[in-house]
Amino acid sequence: MFALQLSNVTKNFAERIAVNNVSLEIKRGEMFALVGPDGSGKTTTIRMLCGLMKPTSGDVNVLGFDVQKNPEEVKKRIGYLSQKFSLYGDLTIDENIEFFAEIHRVKNYQTRREELLEFTRLKPFRARLAEKLSGGMKQKLALACTLIHTPEIIFLDEPTTGVDPVSRRDFWKILSNLLKTGITILMTTPYLDEAERCSRVALMNEGNILLADSPQNIKKVMNGEIVEIVCSDIRKSFSLLKNISSVKEVQAFGDRLNVVVLQAQKDVPSVLSYLKQNAIEVSDWRTVTPSLENVFISLLTSKD
Repeated sequence: MFALQLSNVTKNFAERIAVNNVSLEIKRGEMFALVGPDGSGKTTTIRMLCGLMKPTSGDVNVLGFDVQKNPEEVKKRIGYLSQKFSLYGDLTIDENIEFFAEIHRVKNYQTRREELLEFTRLKPFRARLAEKLSGGMKQKLALACTLIHTPEIIFLDEPTTGVDPVSRRDFWKILSNLLKTGITILMTTPYLDEAERCSRVALMNEGNILLADSPQNIKKVMNGEIVEIVCSDIRKSFSLLKNISSVKEVQAFGDRLNVVVLQAQKDVPSVLSYLKQNAIEVSDWRTVTPSLENVFISLLTSKD
């Protein structure tokens, strides 16, 4: 049995299609990521799976239950950490967890709370008010509150957005350990490097799933080789390289360009020569393995 199933699900808001005929099956014990820009339909998809929003058409099933017909059965088996999870700033860490335990009608929650405090490494700070916590610690507390009733599935909507890199790494360690318990995790993230840690990823744009597979298989979709070039004038180089027939795509990443060619060994000399002819100094270049970001940009570009 699949943990989550979406069958031809569409969600309209007036005349705007937020989710467009999406079908998806997620196995038990998976960590699955929905990745896409703002407005791509990620949060709407999660909210429909949680029963917080009705689909315009299609079927939504969680752990074998129809979400619309059995909302209470679904709610007691899932945990949802939204983008704006509501912690109570004037309550301590202990009191926040206690509050959510009472909401979920968890009796004798004390042992479970101790486990979660140990698990999230919040035990030394249990008496601290939530409003006094750092961004990373707030997310750990939010996760502990989400897990207090021992859900079988948790939904995490961009859980590390706005969190510092060290706290992000710490949060991911917690999720990795959590997976060992057999829980299913569906998350959304704007960070494609985070999505690479998941067992499978769905790339979403404008309500559509462009591709859904393991990160390794998604990278194989990239047609050609990627050459990373560090040069003197990124903007000018970006425009120039689009004029070369051997260059299939050009993607800009900060102070460097990712240039997609059919064969690096054959095509790089002409690329470097063209840049030199146009007074562009290349300080470094190398062939790199495609990332999920490369593939996603390529899919969006080909669509345009």
